[in-house]
Amino acid sequence: MTQLPLSGITVLDLSTILAGPLASSLLAEFGADVIKIEQPRTGDPARAYPPLVDGDSAQWFMLGRNKRSVSLDLHHADAPAIVGRLVSATDIVVTNFRPATLKRFGVDFDDLVKFRPDLVMVHVSAFGRTGPYADRPGFARVAEAFAGLTHRTGDPDGPPIFAGYPVADGVTGIYAAFAAMQALRQRDLTGEPQLADIGLYEPLLRMQEDFIVGYDLTGRSVERQGNQNPHISPNNLHRTRDGHWLALPASTEQMWRRLVKVMDDDELADWGDLSERIAHRAEIEARIDEFVGQYDLDPLMEILVDAEVAAGPVYSAADICDDPHIRARGSIVAVPDAAGHSRRMQAPAGKFSGFEPSIRTAAPDLGEHTESVLAELAGLSGNEIAELRKSGAI
Repeated sequence: MTQLPLSGITVLDLSTILAGPLASSLLAEFGADVIKIEQPRTGDPARAYPPLVDGDSAQWFMLGRNKRSVSLDLHHADAPAIVGRLVSATDIVVTNFRPATLKRFGVDFDDLVKFRPDLVMVHVSAFGRTGPYADRPGFARVAEAFAGLTHRTGDPDGPPIFAGYPVADGVTGIYAAFAAMQALRQRDLTGEPQLADIGLYEPLLRMQEDFIVGYDLTGRSVERQGNQNPHISPNNLHRTRDGHWLALPASTEQMWRRLVKVMDDDELADWGDLSERIAHRAEIEARIDEFVGQYDLDPLMEILVDAEVAAGPVYSAADICDDPHIRARGSIVAVPDAAGHSRRMQAPAGKFSGFEPSIRTAAPDLGEHTESVLAELAGLSGNEIAELRKSGAI
């Protein structure tokens, strides 16, 4: 097997639930050895998220894969020393506790860098380590609201709504993995320790390229527009004759011309300017509604694909698992769990010419690797580990 790019990199995952664990999970897919620290007896709260299969969370199958689990009570007096000994053999620490909580546990950046002078720490918190809100609690939905995403999501005459998935956790988890790579590169260039301080809201704010600059230029904030795009028309969902929903965005002039041609609607061709199409959005999209409604999904997709029009059905999980392109790309894989049952889940994203990201192990049982990791990385003896277990530290 080809060596993965992060082989030899050890990550200590001191985070819970989603953004931090997602970041460490992504690093693991590219070869990092991830040590997951979990609270004894309860573990990461994500282990209890429904749906549960034989007492195990389906979500944990994803978040825990490729990781080794060590049970350690961070509230225990012995925890800082144990974490420090693990950090001495660690390249990257990923955490998402509030700044004050890290200080209280004795595992903040200034504490841990004493054990590893060139440590990389990626710290995700709701509002970042600085500023007046630094120690406020917050989760994905709070971050989405704070970053303006919730404000602009929903129908114009309705309330703001959340997306169907906690976007802040996903986007920030990916960004945190990216930040870990930048910090690791800088560490390798300079030999100096690196702290990446990421507010949960910040990647969301960064990705909305039109939001603040548009307000700065016009004095108006982007408002809720449902499925419409303030910069593109047409851009909506349309229902086929057999009841499926189709995404049909004409995001470029070339795509608009292709759509007009396939619809064979001469009057549509008169709106050749994007500003005109935005002004006449309702009429244009009504005509597209009528066009799409004349066809069942499959024959309509054949027509649109032949015309090189970008369009696609709105998929459920069942549709995704059954799609031939998904199968051909290997975007869904089956991974055996600890009991030997095959569990379908998302594969690592993307294809690379020189290596293949991998799922090497299933999600571990709580504390499954406690003794082996403490012996291997922290250098603890059997008697020391037994005393820690007796005291309730592990």
